[in-house]
Amino acid sequence: MNAQIEQLVSLQAIDLEIDKINDEIKQEQEELDQRISALAERESRINEIDMKIIELEKERRTLEDEMTDKIARVKERQSKMMQVQTSREQTALLKEIEDAKKNAKENEEKIVSIMEQVEELTTQVTEEKNILKGEKALIAEETEKVRTAIEKINKGKKTKIGKRDKLAQEVNNALNNKYDILRNRRNGLAIVNVFDGVCQGCFMNLPPQQYNTLLRGDKLLDCPSCQRMIYYQQREN
Repeated sequence: MNAQIEQLVSLQAIDLEIDKINDEIKQEQEELDQRISALAERESRINEIDMKIIELEKERRTLEDEMTDKIARVKERQSKMMQVQTSREQTALLKEIEDAKKNAKENEEKIVSIMEQVEELTTQVTEEKNILKGEKALIAEETEKVRTAIEKINKGKKTKIGKRDKLAQEVNNALNNKYDILRNRRNGLAIVNVFDGVCQGCFMNLPPQQYNTLLRGDKLLDCPSCQRMIYYQQREN
């Protein structure tokens, strides 16, 4: 295997290690982000319940005011009963009184229903807020743990990047550019080994003549199927 191939293989090995580190950082952050997102959803639910309670309380006050007016109307009409002269007026007043009593009763039932709903929602929101408080404390601890973990991972990454940059300087510019382009296009694998005439990047067979040339190990060739750079290194048993 010539020097350029060895340099590229070593460079890719470090790049794959750096990719793994980046994946670890991403996973740590994503797991934390998911918990923070769940926390935000719980806060949103709590706000919705609080708003519902406010709306119900407003409706209850409106119904209570209406009921007060209707009760006052009943009393006013009952007082007027003593002053009517005809049975027709008496019948009309009695109907007004009964209608007002009926409406007041309906309002009372609605008020009771609203109070029950408010009680249920208040219990629910209290439980949600208690859970939220505990989750916030856990998230604060988790955030610090993730920050420490990422900081530790980044220290190892920095060391590998320094080694990687040193290796990259040993590869000529044209080859380095080709390597970078292939890594971006081929899921991080720019150069791959060939086993038994099969490219380990796309798992397609090489033409026999190209494979024979590759076995000599003195040239850097490209896979005709996936365009990755290829080399031959005997498989370790």
